[in-house]
Amino acid sequence: MAEHNEVAYSTADGNDYPAHEQTYEGFITLVKYGTFTVAIILALMAYFLT
Repeated sequence: MAEHNEVAYSTADGNDYPAHEQTYEGFITLVKYGTFTVAIILALMAYFLT
């Protein structure tokens, strides 16, 4: 079996941490605004459909 003494991410070539962080920030922003939008839609549905 292979030896698993090293963390593969620390020695891997091609890790682009700035791009990773930018993608993560975009994802967090999307989730934040998406959650807010769904909450608004649910509130409007509760008001107008009851």
